[in-house]
Amino acid sequence: MTTLNIAIAGSAGRMGRALLEAVAHAPDMRLVAALERPGSLYLKKDAGELIGAPCGVDITVDAAAALPGSDVLVDFTRPEGTFMHLALCRAKNVKMVIGTTGFSAKQKEELKAAAKDIAIVFAPNMSVGVNVTLKLLEIAAGVLNEGYDIEIIEAHHRHKVDAPSGTALHMGEVVAKALGRNLSEVAVYGRQGNTGERTSTAIGFATVRGGDIVGDHTVMFAGTGERIEISHKASSRATFAEGALRAARFLSDKQSGLFDMQDVLGLR
Repeated sequence: MTTLNIAIAGSAGRMGRALLEAVAHAPDMRLVAALERPGSLYLKKDAGELIGAPCGVDITVDAAAALPGSDVLVDFTRPEGTFMHLALCRAKNVKMVIGTTGFSAKQKEELKAAAKDIAIVFAPNMSVGVNVTLKLLEIAAGVLNEGYDIEIIEAHHRHKVDAPSGTALHMGEVVAKALGRNLSEVAVYGRQGNTGERTSTAIGFATVRGGDIVGDHTVMFAGTGERIEISHKASSRATFAEGALRAARFLSDKQSGLFDMQDVLGLR
């Protein structure tokens, strides 16, 4: 069995700890680097202590020194941190699994450019269930292409900083593509006041933030006399962590290229 050497960015965060737990229980993976932001209270502490299983890998801010020897960096941080890591991974030939959301269109183009040099799996949601849901949405939108109004509702914990979620936007993109629409032209982000009647081509987004909601997403196809709802609800970050490790395994024989979870799961 080939062992993958894994580095984790944002290792002390909520998602970082879920990744530490997943790697610790994966027989084909070994943690070799744990990164955190400058000023973190966890710097120089054993990363394994965060999950009650010391592993001998200290948390560091020095990504340049920590990344050599890593096969794959898993990054669920923020765009600015991810792009700092991207430059280092590109220089040191380290593959990346990126679950960060909130990238601009320009930043997404930069990811494509970097993928000419290293292999990257980039997906706003690494959950296997969410990615099956995306396939179901593609099928549903292709059939419900006339007479149905489409609304996307998402809910996350109070600490999430971007809205709508990357997953909700991805769902919108999948639906819009299946309908032959450009999401940037038909998306409606929230409504207030006298908005007038909705247009038949609109794809609406509604956002909820509160408590410790891990991630709920529902796409509603509202027709005359019926309503179809396709939903995914996550109750633990473990589902995202396991999906990320599946993506890392997928990259093991890839030298370059930009992939997503549809590629990882063979849903193309």
